[in-house]
Amino acid sequence: MTAQIIDGKAIAQQVRAEWKLRADALKARGVTPGMAVIIVGSDPASKVYVAGKVRACAELGLYSIHVELPEDTSEAVLLAKIDELNHDPKIHGLLVQLPLPKHLNAHKVIEAINPDKDVDGFHEKNIGALVTGETPFPSCTPYGVMVMLEKTGIRVEGKHAVVVGRSNIVGKPMALLLLHKNATVTICTSKTVDLAKHTRDADILVAAVGRPNFITGDMVKPGAVVIDVGINRTADGKLCGDVDFASVKQVAGYLTPVPGGVGPMTITMLVANTVRAAERLSGLSK
Repeated sequence: MTAQIIDGKAIAQQVRAEWKLRADALKARGVTPGMAVIIVGSDPASKVYVAGKVRACAELGLYSIHVELPEDTSEAVLLAKIDELNHDPKIHGLLVQLPLPKHLNAHKVIEAINPDKDVDGFHEKNIGALVTGETPFPSCTPYGVMVMLEKTGIRVEGKHAVVVGRSNIVGKPMALLLLHKNATVTICTSKTVDLAKHTRDADILVAAVGRPNFITGDMVKPGAVVIDVGINRTADGKLCGDVDFASVKQVAGYLTPVPGGVGPMTITMLVANTVRAAERLSGLSK
């Protein structure tokens, strides 16, 4: 068996076209969706991510700004900038690029964002809404995975989904979104005893543990859907995921590549959340 490769770039373009229609409808009524991204410091990976977000906004005709603050920016200055953007009517989506320098309290910073503009879906109000029902702003990476599964025609209901990773950004919201679609969900970590026993039982396996090539072919059920959320760099500087692509490709039914899999979907859903925020804040919500 050779897995069918899920083309995240192609699906992302399809989804962006759908959301562009909604953005254009807003613009026709005098509302241009706007996103602001704050980056503190000069982390190269963060700068790449921010540039991708700005490009995605331009592609859909959204207004966007990115605010670059120096590494030694105080918490007071950062919180003041967030407050300014919270009250800017041109900005509907606001996010602070993570990780932050160690002297800044990430939780306090995220909680300072107006939850109605929290297009990353990290604010406690939006996480709580995800736990109890539906949130207007699902965390972008898990949201992108769910849309990717839907567009690929992969049924989630009744399937056993195993999520390896428990982060607040991916693992936990991923499990909740799968649960809301009536999957039976198991959450594992890198320290789970006999992890392979659990992963081999998965119809849908999501790897989000942050370790290069951590999931190997002998840990995968034949025919399973394997979603690789990891983005790691090898010793020679090449990008790779949490899944050992070569061995898993011989076992899985579906497999996402790195790069070109989940990554494009993450940025796409961020833009989608921004359009949705503009609809809600302007009173033109669908």
